[in-house]
This record gives sequence, C-alpha cells and structure tokens, in this order.
Amino acid sequence: MPTMDPANSNPSRAEELKVLANEAFKVFSWIREAHKFAQAIDLYTQAIDLNGDNAVYWANRAFAHTKLEEYGSAIIDATKAVEIDPKYSKGYYRRGAAYLAMAKFKEALKDFQQVKKLCPNDPDASKKLKECEKAVMKLKFEEAISVPESQRRSVADSVDYTTIVVEPEYAGARIEGDVVTLDFVKKMMDDFKNQKSLHRRYALQIVLQTREMLRSLPTLVDVNVPDGKHFTVCGDVHGQFYDLLNIFELNGFPSEDNPYLFNGDFVDRGSFSVEVILTLFAFKCMCPTAMYLARGNHESKSMNKIYGFEGEVRSKLSEIFVELFAEVFCCLPLAHVINNKIFVVHGGLFSVDGVKLSEISAIDRFREPPEEGLMCELLWSDPQPQLGRGPSKRGVGLSFGADVTKKFLKENNLDLVVRSHEVKDEGYEIEHDGKLITVFSAPNYCDQMGNKGAFIRFEAPSLKPNIVTFSAVPHPDVKPMAYANNFFRMFS
Repeated sequence: MPTMDPANSNPSRAEELKVLANEAFKVFSWIREAHKFAQAIDLYTQAIDLNGDNAVYWANRAFAHTKLEEYGSAIIDATKAVEIDPKYSKGYYRRGAAYLAMAKFKEALKDFQQVKKLCPNDPDASKKLKECEKAVMKLKFEEAISVPESQRRSVADSVDYTTIVVEPEYAGARIEGDVVTLDFVKKMMDDFKNQKSLHRRYALQIVLQTREMLRSLPTLVDVNVPDGKHFTVCGDVHGQFYDLLNIFELNGFPSEDNPYLFNGDFVDRGSFSVEVILTLFAFKCMCPTAMYLARGNHESKSMNKIYGFEGEVRSKLSEIFVELFAEVFCCLPLAHVINNKIFVVHGGLFSVDGVKLSEISAIDRFREPPEEGLMCELLWSDPQPQLGRGPSKRGVGLSFGADVTKKFLKENNLDLVVRSHEVKDEGYEIEHDGKLITVFSAPNYCDQMGNKGAFIRFEAPSLKPNIVTFSAVPHPDVKPMAYANNFFRMFS
C-alpha cells in the first residue's frame, strides 16, 4: 500500500486518528464486535494515509486485521511496520502471530526469534519463543515419522465398534443394533445439553457409518427440492452446540421433509465441537437426505491442531478419533447445487474464469486441502466489493468481485451463489447485486463478536431465499478454544 506524499502528510492529524482507533480497541474489552474492529481498521488507514511512515500505525492495523481473521492483510501490514522500523519488536510480534494463525509455524518462529533478539529481557517474549520452538520441533517430528499418503492405512479399517463393551452402569443414549433413530439422537442431544458424554462405542459407530455414506457421494452434490417443499442452508457453527440446538428449536429437527445443508466449519473455536459434529453426523446416519454436509476450511488437520478441535477430541473421546475425524473430513463433499440453480460452497469462487461444474465434480477431494488450486479456493476465497480479483485478506485463496460471480453463474446456468466462511453482524450479507449471499450461523462468535446468526430457507419452485436471523443463547461457562494448546490461545 503506497504511503502519502510528504507534501500532503499531516502527522498531527494522523496521531489524532490513531488515538481514536486506540479508543475503539478499549471498547473491545467490553463489546468485541466485528464492526468495531472494522472501524479501527478504517481509522488506522486514515492515519496511514496522512503519515505512512509511522510503524505503530501499520502494526496496530495488523492487530485489528488479526482480530477479524484477516491474516494475510495482517502479515502485509506488519511487514510494512518492520520495513519502516527494523527495530520495532511489535511489528515482528504481530506478523508472527498472523503466521501462527495460518499454521505457518516456521515463519512464525523466525519472527518470535527476532522479538527475543530485540527484547532479550522480556519474559513474555522468551515464553512465546520457547513455546513456538516446541511447536516447530513437534511439527518436524510428526513430518519425520509420517507415512506417505499412498502407503497410509485407513484408521477406520483398524477399528471395530462392535467389540467395545458398554458398561451396565452407562445411562446415556444407546443405539439398538445398526440403526440410528430420532429417539436416540434426541436423547444424545439432551445428554450433551446437560454436559454428559456419549459412550465411545456409539460415537465410533456414528463416525464410521457417516464415513461410509460420505465416501459414496460425489464431490459436487446435486440436491433436488420438489415443488411445495423447502430446504434450509446453515453457515458456520464452529462448535457452538447450544446455538445449534436453538436452530433446531426455531426451524425443526432435520427430517426427509425438513432437510438441512450445513455448509462447513462445524468445528474449532467453540468448545463444544465434539457435540456439534456427533449431532450432525447422527442426523446424517438417521436419514441421509435429511442432512447434507459440506467441507469448510476448518475441516482440516492444520486448523484442528490450532483452533481446539484436536485437543477437544483427545479430551472427550480418544487419540484414535483424532485420526478418524481427519479421515472423515476428507470424505466431505466440496459443494452442492440446489435444483440446478443455487451453487452452495463454503468459501467462494476461483482465480481463473471459465470453471465449469464438471471441473468441480472432478476434483480429488480425498486429501488435506492444498494451498492453491480449485479445492483451496472453494474452501478459502471471499467476495470483495471491487470488480475483478484481488489478494486474499486471509493469506489463502483470493478475493473476487461481482463480475466474477456473475460470469460464473452465467457460464454454468445458475442463479445464485450461497457461501459462508465470514462472520457478519446480522448473520448474513447480500452482495454482488443480489447474486451472492453469505450466511453465518454462529451468533456472538467466540463469545465476543456480538453478531447475530442466520440460516436460509429456500422454497421450491421459486427458491426465493427466506433469511431467518437469531441471537446467541446461554451456554455453560466453557470458554472458546478451551481445549487448544496454551501457546495458540495466547494469540486467539
């Protein structure tokens, strides 16, 4: 981003704007709403336009970007800060934190080493460097002992839930035989609501049965909604189990006559991710046409390692479930098309024109998400208000404008793109001249953003979107990312 011409700079006014932005940050400790972070970014941007040679402005804006999960933008700003002042430790710290959030541990380590070099007597810098070194060493160890994908044996093939004994004193939900019923799911959800656990035998049965169903599906799933019927699309839930229960309270349980599509990011951040994923999977087992599931960018090993799901699974289930969920996530479809007219995907569209639905169908999805290409962009990309394409504010995928959306729709004879992936103040946002809707279903995201949640009901044959918004409901006093590594929680 270019700096202001010195002749037009106004350092005193820039400092006033910085103070206003800093005041906005003080509000965050009480009301950490998304638009407040965006307001701070705007104020820091104005300060930078007036005095672009102040490293503090760039580093502070990087911090605001990080709070909005715009890690790519944060890295750009923090890099500018250290270019202006190579001895400004906070610039390296901000960049290291953003790299860490993107699971780029080696890059993060370099920045934390620089922080320690600049602040050798700072105990906080020493602590973070030590933790980062441990994370990188663990990563190197895991890489050293990892088996090539082609030689890896499925963990699902090595477990048999029928051999697990259910103790007589277990009073929770039980699956009789192989059939998951609505009565079982209701009992399980009620147990979860009261912070009780599902027996490992039944959790294993649900996950294995879901894996078999998902493996048989195409990468791009066609959904048919008959005339007079409806279909509900939900966005990110992010482990907010009690808000998931509220969706069912408002819109009814999933059934053949009340089908849902949950559009990715079921887990991470929220500390009831195990309850969320087992509930969604159980409904899938109960009635496959009642519950459609799409992969999000958080259905991946690298995200689960940082944002809490991996630790939560270890705590509530066992180590074998960590690998098992990773396998099942690789079976999730990447996109859905409703009645040949509505394209539903977690992230967004592509870095090139001319992508056809047949090319999406042909993607090999049975793997961890790559860092580029069609699969990556489906999971990570975001819309932008400007036309054309731009770099991703997240540092992965890209940003795309209304012209890109309209061209994709026209070339594939579609009417609308529905996607999730971004927190919105009202739980949704209609963009690109009505051709793209973002829906986000985790209200008061991370217990701090103050946003509403939303879901969309489509009624056939018109498929006119009926958007329902809702507020967060109370939940037990378990903080977001409670099961994440202490090191990662430092930066959340």
